[in-house]
Amino acid sequence: MNEVVKTARIGKSNRSIATRWMVNTLSVIALLLIIANVGIYYFMRQYYYGSAESYVVSEANATATILARLYGNLAVNYSTGVRELIEGFEKKDRMEMMSINRNGDVTLSSSGFTPDDSYYMPDYELALKSDDGLGVFRGNDGGENILAVTIMVAQPSSNYSALRFVTSLEMVDSQLSAIILAAMVISLFVILIVIMTGLYFVKSICVPLVEISETAKKLAKGDFSERIAIKNNDEIGDLSRAFNDMADELENSEQIKNDFISSVSHELRTPLTAIKGWSETLAGGYEPEAFSKGMKVISGETLRLERMVEELLDFSRIQSGHFSLQMSKMDIIAELEDALLIYIDKAKKENILISYDEPEFLCPVYGDKNRLRQVFINIIDNALKYTDPGGRIEISVEKREDSVSVIVADTGCGIAPSDLPKVKSKFYKANSTRRGSGIGLAVADEIIAMHGGVLDIESELNVGTTVIITLLLDKTMADNG
Repeated sequence: MNEVVKTARIGKSNRSIATRWMVNTLSVIALLLIIANVGIYYFMRQYYYGSAESYVVSEANATATILARLYGNLAVNYSTGVRELIEGFEKKDRMEMMSINRNGDVTLSSSGFTPDDSYYMPDYELALKSDDGLGVFRGNDGGENILAVTIMVAQPSSNYSALRFVTSLEMVDSQLSAIILAAMVISLFVILIVIMTGLYFVKSICVPLVEISETAKKLAKGDFSERIAIKNNDEIGDLSRAFNDMADELENSEQIKNDFISSVSHELRTPLTAIKGWSETLAGGYEPEAFSKGMKVISGETLRLERMVEELLDFSRIQSGHFSLQMSKMDIIAELEDALLIYIDKAKKENILISYDEPEFLCPVYGDKNRLRQVFINIIDNALKYTDPGGRIEISVEKREDSVSVIVADTGCGIAPSDLPKVKSKFYKANSTRRGSGIGLAVADEIIAMHGGVLDIESELNVGTTVIITLLLDKTMADNG
């Protein structure tokens, strides 16, 4: 039942493909078969008619030679010899032999019947005009195709100036008809094979296309569970694999989007709840100590909301292609230390040790200092976020001949091997128990890539994470320094 429905769908939804293929293919093949059949008929007709003509001409020449001997034999009466030759013609079952006098009338015939004076003999007229005394006619006589050959006698007499041989081409035509009929049957058989193989070929293409179409409709409705069964290792199979890969990406993106919405909703709710609570508390009366604490909380949560909104705006700019950099020559160490100062007090309050040895060398780069500071803030903030109290964060700078690397290593919860390749993806959060929108690292990776650098992440679950930011040095500043 399913096969019938699927076939009906193929005939309906893919009629244009199937029809175009069948019409175009059958048109070309039918044209070739028609040309082949016409060619076969023409060449076979020429062959059989030519063979019949050669046979009759050969018989006429042989008979003419016999007449020449009779004419030279004085012991035999010439007229009597000719009469006996015609009346005793051995091949009268295949052809008719006639004698023609000087007036162009038939005097004798091997059939015993002499035609009247109106009997049409175009071959005789041709023989009279030809240099070799031979005339051949192929045509219709009384509704029957005939072959007539007339040969002039070398020693004519008043009653015997030419010999005429007539044979029917009915058997030849029957044989030609049988050959053409066989060719037509073979042609129909070829067309039938083409139709059957064509239907199988079209079905092998259209069935997967129908499955892909139906699956695409389900994907459009939000059902990402369907996949295409890959049956062949060809272009359709490649298309099915690509479609399945796309479905996997859509399913993954949908899951990430749902996680992102859930995470952002939670991240927005927490500071808004704190701000709302302290606002209501302060509005109902307060003490100086409570006021100071409340304003500090409101200020901190507002800053947190501001950073989250900036991340979302940066992500929107990246997606729309409007994310731009204000490039200039700068010292990367200065921006790193500015970002680090923001978190020194916070790390102490959370009982996390930040270890940083200020390098004695300059690290000049060509970049956007505000965006690079944003990257350092994001990386250090993530290190604090995923490191438990009593942990440690080590920040160092390594300078090479043409590049500089900023290394931020923590002793936090780490990242699972399965999550590590995805942590720089947009909306992805490896640990949903920690605060964050899941797009800060994706934005940071995009910023570093726009600077021609690389952001690498190495991590081991329950051991810690190391983030390595590598940027190219600006040679002109380095040489001047």
